Amino acid sequence: MPEMTFDVRWPDGSVDRCYSPSLVMHDHLTDGASYTVDDFVSRSVSALDTASERVRAKYGFACTSAMATSEQIVSRSARFAGDAVVTVAHMHPPLDTPDTAGRRSQGVS
Repeated sequence: MPEMTFDVRWPDGSVDRCYSPSLVMHDHLTDGASYTVDDFVSRSVSALDTASERVRAKYGFACTSAMATSEQIVSRSARFAGDAVVTVAHMHPPLDTPDTAGRRSQGVS
């Protein structure tokens, strides 16, 4: 199961590196896009729940790292107004790599 990281630039300019055990983040967030804090949290938590469930389906247990990332995002977001802007500064691996595209088209991510 391919994993990924994504860098989040918060409204105060700070950047957090976040982890997902699945490329599913690409289905919910776009590299370089900006979202309101509330929208970003909703999208991220949903994607990380899906990622954790993919781990459960494959290995028989939920992904504690995905849950920790979700908690990190929710906790950090509480410092900002819901309509403040968060930017997805970088997603790695990017969606368009041949390796990523091949795995996603096969439903492996």
